[in-house]
Amino acid sequence: MQTKLKALLLATLLGGMLSGCASTANNDPLEGFNRGVYKFNDVADKAVIKPVAGAYKAVVPSPVRSGVNNFFSNLNTFVSVINDLLQFKFNKAAEGAGRFVINTTFGVAGLIDVASMDGIEKRNEDFGQTLGHWGVGNGAYIVLPFLGPSTLRDTAGLVVDLAAFDPIGYVDEPATRNSMLALKFIDRRSQYLPASDLLDEAALDPYAFMRDAYFQRRNSQIHDGNVPMLEEDFN
Repeated sequence: MQTKLKALLLATLLGGMLSGCASTANNDPLEGFNRGVYKFNDVADKAVIKPVAGAYKAVVPSPVRSGVNNFFSNLNTFVSVINDLLQFKFNKAAEGAGRFVINTTFGVAGLIDVASMDGIEKRNEDFGQTLGHWGVGNGAYIVLPFLGPSTLRDTAGLVVDLAAFDPIGYVDEPATRNSMLALKFIDRRSQYLPASDLLDEAALDPYAFMRDAYFQRRNSQIHDGNVPMLEEDFN
């Protein structure tokens, strides 16, 4: 537990130090390095990850894949509840907690998304969003090996979520924990198979497209879809 708390403190301090680092004029100072990692990820994805995800989607029956996706989505609800609390969104946290309890009990450990059938909203909040909510800037854009687009702030947030909030991190058996993380990764990749094909075909510069889309998506997530209008937008 002390190790997890230290990781939380370290990442929070790191996030605070990064609050003034981002610049709208130059949010990708590590572009040379990032493009190298992006190329590595692209090669690894096409050679190994994408074929494995495709095989998973082809071999595993759709109801089973839905159950797996629901299971991990339910675990992520717990992460979202913690971050809603840290953002003082108490109504959303209570709603998310209810969703987690319903799916964990009536949904057979989250394999069935009963809460969505009842019209309960599914939210995705993480510690990177929490830092952004309290004014911490993006920091430099960075592409992580295998994981893809991020920023220094969101990377710090990812460390906190994995170390302190994600229930998978509390699985004592390393083999079981790593197997769960691998299955979660493959399941998520299988859901983006059509989108990745469209990206390769449509974007003149997939790297730049992915970077810009990431910043837009994160900005929208941090402001719950209500992105404030900048003064220059009126000019």
